[in-house]
Amino acid sequence: MKAVCWHGTNDVRVETVPDPKIINPRDAIIKITSTAICGSDLHIYNGYIPTMQSGDILGHEFMGEVVELGSAVKNVKVGDRVVVPFTISCGSCFFCQRDLWSLCDNSNPNAWMVELQMGHSPAGLFGYSHLFGGYAGGQAEYARVPFADVGLLKIPDNLPDEQVLFLTDIFPTGYMAAENCNIKPGDIVAVWGCGPVGQFAIKSAYMLGAERVIAFDRIPERLKMAKEQCNAEVFNYEEVNIGEALKEMTGGRGPDACIDAVGMEAHGTDLMAFYDQVKQAVRLETDRPTALRQVIVSAAKGGHVSLAGVYGGFLDKIPMGSAMNKGLTFKMGQTHVHKYLKPLLERIQNGEIDPSFVITHTLPLEQASHGYEIFKHKKDSCIKVVLKP
Repeated sequence: MKAVCWHGTNDVRVETVPDPKIINPRDAIIKITSTAICGSDLHIYNGYIPTMQSGDILGHEFMGEVVELGSAVKNVKVGDRVVVPFTISCGSCFFCQRDLWSLCDNSNPNAWMVELQMGHSPAGLFGYSHLFGGYAGGQAEYARVPFADVGLLKIPDNLPDEQVLFLTDIFPTGYMAAENCNIKPGDIVAVWGCGPVGQFAIKSAYMLGAERVIAFDRIPERLKMAKEQCNAEVFNYEEVNIGEALKEMTGGRGPDACIDAVGMEAHGTDLMAFYDQVKQAVRLETDRPTALRQVIVSAAKGGHVSLAGVYGGFLDKIPMGSAMNKGLTFKMGQTHVHKYLKPLLERIQNGEIDPSFVITHTLPLEQASHGYEIFKHKKDSCIKVVLKP
């Protein structure tokens, strides 16, 4: 089959690799009909995720048709259209039983690697380094899905791929980010980053009852989408002082909740942003927490801070004094996708949201390298790339 393979920083290639095979009774083989490039994939592309090996297959946002099933998989049948959560979860461990699917105890065969750095291991992830299991990803023609008896969601034939593909990751990620804010009627929510996850966080904040959503980015096309498609009040952070702008817009109180939808490769305009770039370049810091610092300082006293952007390791100069003395509540984590699949599918079916609005480019799988480049560098007004095998 053809697959998108990693060969180093800024180097992905479409190559011919062996077809996946059933190796466990709970496996399924999926013929992929749509897959996407995620902002998290750029952390790999940019060289910030360790334990990648040359030839690893990328991608964790994918869906398709079931073509083969292990003997233990009874929830779907050959020929069904399905979406695949990016987190791999067993369904029976302590954490899966508590709807904490991304913390599964049984799906990362390389848990010992993560435990050395983090103390405990989260779930395995598709296409996201050997640190998280070394699973082949879904930017390919076919994929093996472990624990398919709990992971696959059947999709009605009347919904096109473009409407349901993002149930695999970014729609639930944006929704969980908003849900973590404990939004109450009348609340003001601020969102850092208007990439695809930020767009869904804005939409979700409104669905959960926010009165106003204020969003920051520096890319004109993203700001335009956040304003026109998501009804956010938008600002280019290169043109305003975020802290002052938020105080002015909230009567001096600050937002009731702040969402960091940026993560470990945040850009900034101040001295601290330059400090982060230097420390990251010489490997004295793994993550650039510019957005996180602003979120903490900008949030209202007693407010909520939600982290949807990926952080991978260690960061510096975090204003914990501000967080503690303002009594902030933090919630974060990889998304518990399985928890949100059916409820968010119902919202799509009810016409509350059409997630396809974020797609700006649809390319054949063979043009994946081009897709990564335009997505990384925001060329051709690129916000979200879908690949078609």
